[in-house]
Amino acid sequence: MDNSFAITIQIVLTVLAGISAQVIGEYLKVPSIIFLLLFGIGLGTDGAGLIRPSDLGIGLEVLVSLSVALILFEGGLSLELKELDKVSTSLRNLVTTGVFVTLLGGGMAAHWLGEFPWSLAFLYASLVVVTGPTVINPLLRQVPVDRKVATLLEGEGVLIDPVGAILAVVVLDIILNGDADPLLIITGLTVRLGTGALIGGLGGVLLGIFLKQTLFLSEELRNLLVLASVWGLYGLAQEIQGESGLMAAVVAGIILRALSIPDERLLRRFKGQLTILAVSVLFILLAADLSIASIFALGRGAVLTVAVLMLVVRPLNIAICTAPSDLNWRQKAFLGWIAPRGIVSASVASLFAILLTERGISGGDAIKALVFLTIIITVLAQGLTAGLLARGLGLTGHRDGSGAVIVGCNPLSLLIARLFKESGETVTLIDTNPEACEPAAQENLPVFVNSALDTEVLEEAGIGSAATLLTITNNGDVNVLVAQQAQEEFQLPRIVAVMPKEDLEKDGATANASAKKSKSSSAQKAASGKAIAPKTIALKLWNNHLRTGAVRLGETQLRSDGALMQRAHLRALIRSGELIPLVVKRNNRMWVALTEEDNWKAGDRLIYLLHDPKPKLLQRLSGGSRPNTLNVEILPAVEDVPLPTKVSEAPPPDPAVMGAEAKSTNGAKAAIARANKNVDGETNAGNGGAPPPPPDTSSAEKTPDPSS
Repeated sequence: MDNSFAITIQIVLTVLAGISAQVIGEYLKVPSIIFLLLFGIGLGTDGAGLIRPSDLGIGLEVLVSLSVALILFEGGLSLELKELDKVSTSLRNLVTTGVFVTLLGGGMAAHWLGEFPWSLAFLYASLVVVTGPTVINPLLRQVPVDRKVATLLEGEGVLIDPVGAILAVVVLDIILNGDADPLLIITGLTVRLGTGALIGGLGGVLLGIFLKQTLFLSEELRNLLVLASVWGLYGLAQEIQGESGLMAAVVAGIILRALSIPDERLLRRFKGQLTILAVSVLFILLAADLSIASIFALGRGAVLTVAVLMLVVRPLNIAICTAPSDLNWRQKAFLGWIAPRGIVSASVASLFAILLTERGISGGDAIKALVFLTIIITVLAQGLTAGLLARGLGLTGHRDGSGAVIVGCNPLSLLIARLFKESGETVTLIDTNPEACEPAAQENLPVFVNSALDTEVLEEAGIGSAATLLTITNNGDVNVLVAQQAQEEFQLPRIVAVMPKEDLEKDGATANASAKKSKSSSAQKAASGKAIAPKTIALKLWNNHLRTGAVRLGETQLRSDGALMQRAHLRALIRSGELIPLVVKRNNRMWVALTEEDNWKAGDRLIYLLHDPKPKLLQRLSGGSRPNTLNVEILPAVEDVPLPTKVSEAPPPDPAVMGAEAKSTNGAKAAIARANKNVDGETNAGNGGAPPPPPDTSSAEKTPDPSS
């Protein structure tokens, strides 16, 4: 009982330490693997001694195997096949030719610089040919780079992991059996990869068909069914052909993504959460079992080995594998620097160290120490400098794009689409209502009569090359849902979701309170990059204004002189509901506004709608009816900014003087009141207490008229 409770406490500490490391990494915007290693070593056998992975026995190997299978399945599920097709040649070279380039280069560096025997040197090289999605994906979220570069790094991280793990097993078999025939290496790789791919492919297809047919399953049960199926396919592949299970997990994930199963986005979110938990627990446990003394015992040669791997082998690998591609030198330079090692290297190295020790072969702990040193150096050096390098090479920021995809066909969205088209940018509209799409077709605007909740429809509409997504249907919940899904799928530079003000007001005070709460929550989530904060506008009101012609289309330029007064004037017009900003132009860029924004600068050109309530009869009397097509005008109501006038005022009186005068006045009033009281008393006494008669005004002297 005591032993089981001690293990329970260790697992609890492991989970707490792992999640804490993830939180700190997220807050500081640095790779969380740094803190996972620090916490693991600090709580492990060479630190506080609170976590002892050896107490788990063979359970550690089981936990590592199932967790790595889950991690690689999630990586395969996250791959976008259409994006991979753009870099297919380079990616294929990296997971084939690149593996052997790293194997040869790393093996020679470990032998000549690290002074390892050839067998152990190549075992080390086989362990570090992988990169891994657990390190690459968080790094790319923190440092957005060119989409082609990001896709190549993501694809390499997922596909090279099973290849590297199987290669390491083949090299280990050679060391244990003493047969170094190159044909054996190629045969072993081919058989294991082929078996895993076949089982994963068939299992993924059957699972995808089953999920599409069984719509009665709840979301929770559907996710757990996928989890059980992944581990089932992994176990089946391992049983048929050893070490083929990881390839089966990756291929199953890729197949499910390609089949577009129901609620795929929710499945990826669930698997992503499990992956974070698995990575956190594994790194803490593996680092806790690491001997610090064994790292220092490696000496200077180990550091030089890692340096050669980073500065010579990786750039050479990228140069060879991307030679036939259209990547420029900046993209190749970034790819040549970024190759941090992750959980697969650490887990396989830990298992191999145990196996070598059991077989009586020395060097297992040294190999494990060198692999962990490689992880530490690559993550620290490359993770902390990736942003600086990307900015220096001009690759930072979101992917390039132009134009817009607009979800919802109504008068306001059609006007915004026309502004994009007139500026020479591509624009596409999507709506489920065929009648609402007819005006767009009449203006020769590309329009899709379909649901924007289908990612294939968004892709067909050109969202992959667009810079802006605007969701502006009459249903605010649908707008937010489409925007959130697009944010997770495509990572556009700008996504605008509209929440119709009328929807928030229709239920009265309760709805307003809920809207405020929802808006606050959405803003907080949007600040952390997890959700979309919708823009609240009176959509139905402005659509009605456009239908009745009670608007004018204007343009103004934000000034540097009098900027505060101009912004205050625009803000007053926006808040009063008289003006709505449509788009903002800056240099060669244009984006949707709809509300006031803090990033407006002097020189920006703002195109807006101004409510013109003049009756139609007066419009006709003053010069004819409103034209059907609005033209951009310079409107005095917006351009003429009211300026405050200076009024000369007398200085305020001295408080001391005012106080003295007040006291004097109050004293005089009191004295007069007492005197009148005394006189009234005497008069009433002489008349027997009766009030005095009214004065005779007939004989009173009149004040002479100055005019006479």
